[in-house]
Amino acid sequence: MSQTNEQASRDTAPAGSIRFNTDSAKIEIYNGEAWWDVEATSSFEQTGGTRGIRAGGYSATDRIEFFNIDTVGNATDFGNLTDARWGMGSASDRTRAIFAGGDSPGDVDTIDFITFAQQGNAVDFGNLSANRRYTVGGSNSTRSLLCGGASGSTQHNIIEYVTTQTTGNAVDYGDLTAARQSSSASACSPTRTVISGGYTAPAAGSVIDYVTTSTLGNAANFGDKTANGSYGSGITSNAVRGLATATPYGTNSSVIESITIASLGNAVDFGDLTQSRSALSNTASSTRAVFSNGFNPGTQNTMDYAFIPTKGDAVDFGNSLDTIVAGTSVSNGHGGLS
Repeated sequence: MSQTNEQASRDTAPAGSIRFNTDSAKIEIYNGEAWWDVEATSSFEQTGGTRGIRAGGYSATDRIEFFNIDTVGNATDFGNLTDARWGMGSASDRTRAIFAGGDSPGDVDTIDFITFAQQGNAVDFGNLSANRRYTVGGSNSTRSLLCGGASGSTQHNIIEYVTTQTTGNAVDYGDLTAARQSSSASACSPTRTVISGGYTAPAAGSVIDYVTTSTLGNAANFGDKTANGSYGSGITSNAVRGLATATPYGTNSSVIESITIASLGNAVDFGDLTQSRSALSNTASSTRAVFSNGFNPGTQNTMDYAFIPTKGDAVDFGNSLDTIVAGTSVSNGHGGLS
């Protein structure tokens, strides 16, 4: 997707609006900040629909599984990571997903990648600048960000990035507003990556940060979560709205909260999961968010989904192949690619 030079009209369209640009002969979407061309390729052309991937998890699985976000049903085996681990960050474009860092046990700097359309094992991509677990991934159509994380008892504020279609080591991007370890995914539009919640020693925090994905620099404050959130506060999105599980630190919760990516402000209530739990992994298509696995009080294989454009409670999607926590999820149709 590429941004057009034309400015929004005087009567600004609501985020998510679609139009046909007669000058460029292209379909465009307004993400609340600018009009963007809709790419000629789609997740349907690549994989028959938006393909969701869940990888890794505790205790120490190397499983990669997949599911079609546009339907319902149980996950199917995809392949294996290069090493069994949990607490990874993940990011993706239309064709490739990366999985970074994690605990193996022991924090690692590994970055793996897969091709969405080709079932099989992950391949080495490169390395983070240091061993880290619970880094947060986010992406647009060209760049993947890896934010924060922890090494041992030390939290980090570093943001690194890779070019998703190449291989190589991550390089410095900037810093978060506070050092923290958090969930495995972020809310992304084609312009912004939004990082929600996390554990900042000695307690969990409620801060939400954002960056402009295509630039370099430090994160700025977006707003606050509805509750202090740690490992259970994974966030995912379409191009307009982000949904997060609002788990207070040290507890389980059924609350789903939402943000509008193009604006600034605090998260608001969206609805509830089918089951109160923590340490989920979340991913999305342009219309649905899928919330996988978690802890309540033991590990779960539950998968829920919610319809992103309208507020409401999640419903049953199917089951994961593994009963785990702290996996990571990603898709080839999330908001950063819309």
